[in-house]
Amino acid sequence: MDYLTFLQLLHDEIARGGGSQKKQIIRFVHTRDFRRCLTLFKKMKSSLAMLSAVQPSRIIHAMICPAISESKLSMFKNDIFIEKDARVMKVHATAHKNVQWDHGIPWGVQHIHAPQTWSTSTGHRIRIGVIDTGVDYRHPDLHHSLMRGINLLNRNMLPYDDNGHGTHIAGTIAAANQLKGIIGVAPRALIHPVKAFDHNGSAYVSDIILGIDWCVRNRMHVINMSFGMKTSSKALLNAVVNAYNAGVVIVASSGNDSKRKSVDYPARYPQTIAVGATNRLHRVAKFSNRGQYIDIYAPGDKIISSWLRGNYNEMSGTSMATSHVSGAIALLLAQKPGLSPSEIKALLRRSATTIRGLRSSKPAPGEVDALRLLREAER
Repeated sequence: MDYLTFLQLLHDEIARGGGSQKKQIIRFVHTRDFRRCLTLFKKMKSSLAMLSAVQPSRIIHAMICPAISESKLSMFKNDIFIEKDARVMKVHATAHKNVQWDHGIPWGVQHIHAPQTWSTSTGHRIRIGVIDTGVDYRHPDLHHSLMRGINLLNRNMLPYDDNGHGTHIAGTIAAANQLKGIIGVAPRALIHPVKAFDHNGSAYVSDIILGIDWCVRNRMHVINMSFGMKTSSKALLNAVVNAYNAGVVIVASSGNDSKRKSVDYPARYPQTIAVGATNRLHRVAKFSNRGQYIDIYAPGDKIISSWLRGNYNEMSGTSMATSHVSGAIALLLAQKPGLSPSEIKALLRRSATTIRGLRSSKPAPGEVDALRLLREAER
């Protein structure tokens, strides 16, 4: 590969300001080419603006950069894969409403029998990367749960939540305010917020990939991905596969389209744990996707959790279900460290409880039960 010619094209494109609103993901066929190009690019006499315009992703050996026409890159067709960066990711939650909350354990946390496990496991020191809208660092329920994270939209700022969705997810997983607030599924787990979504709850594929990259490099045990898109991305699949191979458990929401034979990506990738939503009656929630791609169901209807400015909100969605599963996995890993993602998925399926009214020609996935999960792991 002619590294200098490739880098000069990239350098010139950034210098012109071309493609400033459009980005692309350039993956290298050979790892050595990626490493060499990245090293040389940093050594070039580039301004800080030029350097910041290119984000490397080591997990997929790619450079995320302003779009260059494919005709200009045609000479490198045997050395790189090119994918347009799409802004299609959406968080999986319905409209929210403010609620008054005194203190206690939300119904979903009770429903999966998490409190019955706390005498043996509270998720102590299990690291969970929440790729979402950020988190409210000032929320009293999250003071003991929050660790450092990253803001991929503005790396000079904390991953502060300007939407609310990420704070809601974090609360269900690991809130720990017994006296005045709520208690999450795994109250001693550690939340590392990865802000990839803006205030509207949307994100670029590239920022999701960079979020996965950060989680793997910072040795997360679990990645919570309460979002999805309708089309697949080869670059995103590559990131998910590599994280899975690194031993990171990826929990993803299936989507809220009431579909019976399809789920959103990345939940559709077999390397993730795909989560559907249930209600208080142990039935699949009306909005939830379902079918052969679902691995496990969890409470996702009218879930109360933490919100911005110390408040509480009720939300519904497979996003909410996913956070219950991530919390249950934290309880499991604190008790049985070293389990692989495939072993955890198998344990979740074997220990799940039967869902009412769910018809399937094959053994249907059930609803997560934290107590049964930990007992199954001890067999």
